[in-house]
Formats: sequence, structure tokens, C-alpha cells
Amino acid sequence: MTEGAARGVHPPAPVAAGTVGVFGGTFDPIHVGHLAVAEEAAEALGLEQVLFVPAGVPPHKPHGPVATGEDRLAMVELAIEGNPRFAASRIELDRPGPSYTADTLATLGGDRRRLSLILSVEAYRALPTWHEPRRVVEAARLVVVPRDGFAEADPTALAAWFPDLPDVSADAVFLDGPWLRLSASAIRARLAAGRSIRYLVPDAVRAHIDDHGCYRT
Repeated sequence: MTEGAARGVHPPAPVAAGTVGVFGGTFDPIHVGHLAVAEEAAEALGLEQVLFVPAGVPPHKPHGPVATGEDRLAMVELAIEGNPRFAASRIELDRPGPSYTADTLATLGGDRRRLSLILSVEAYRALPTWHEPRRVVEAARLVVVPRDGFAEADPTALAAWFPDLPDVSADAVFLDGPWLRLSASAIRARLAAGRSIRYLVPDAVRAHIDDHGCYRT
């Protein structure tokens, strides 16, 4: 047994042609935690592509993002440059009104055999409060990522929320990691305090923030 296998680290899954992981968020700014989550989901599930979707008007954040949509999209594009498996989409930035995941998945085809929705454990717990959550789970397989500082997700909750959709519970994936205690709000707080964010975001993202004054108070 190899050292990696002894620690529960498995080889990447074979790539399934046409599969897409949809990874939404404000990305205000995108950081290495986001990238690590996307890479883990891609390897664990054999996703051909992970699509980063910056929110235009996030419905669960009444005050909205701090940086503009164009700046957040630019930072995502800089962060994922060089990874052929990653792509960015402006679908929610160009759509007027609240950025509902149900609408985004429908626009992307709404096919659970092809689409996987990557979401954090805290977003998973709030799923029943989302706009039309049934449309969400019918359109994409759920891929739930843990986060350091938050309790693990309860897989049985899906059966309670959607008792008439057994495939939703059966197909959902609950990843073992990565366990990262990092947030965009903490990065903005460091910037506001004049602290370094080196190694917390890609260098190209840090340069964009410096050049454009995205979080300058």
C-alpha cells in the first residue's frame, strides 16, 4: 500500500466526457480555497470541466459584492489561467435580476447526467431556503464540500427535503476535503487592515486588486 493510499488519498477518477461542475459564488475575491475545491471536485468526480460562475446579484447577500462584476470575473479568469479544465462564465453577470442558481442550471441545460453543482456545506444546509430548490436538485447532481470550522453535512437531509426524489439523495456526493479555513471576507478584512494576502490568492489576482484598488476603503 502506498503512503497516499494509507492516508485515504485515491487516484483521480477517469474523465467523463461532457461533464461539467458548476461552481457559483461571489468570488469577492476568488482565493486559493476556491481553486482547491474546484480541483478536488474535478479529480474526485472525473469532471471534464469546472465552470466558475460569478454571481451578478446574489440573493442571499442583500448588500451585494464589494468589487464590481467585471473585476470579479477578471480575477476569476486570472486565477484559473493555465488550467485547461477550468473555465469562467459571465452568465449571471449578464442576466438581470437576482442570480438564482435554478435559472443558471436551466440555461446550462439542466441535465443531471451532465451537470454537477459544487457547493459548500453551509450553502447545502440552506438549500431549502433557495429560490426553487426543487428545480436546482432536478437540474444537477449535488457535490458538497466540507469547510474547516463548520460541522459536516448530513447526507440524510436530502431525503427529508425531497422525499419524492430518491435519485437526488442517491446521486449526491459528499467530498472528504479539502478542509480549508479561508474566506473572501477574511481576505477583504486583511486588505482593509493593510495586511498581506500573499499566498492566499494567486499572484495575478493580488496584482489585479493592487492595480484596480478593488477593496480600497
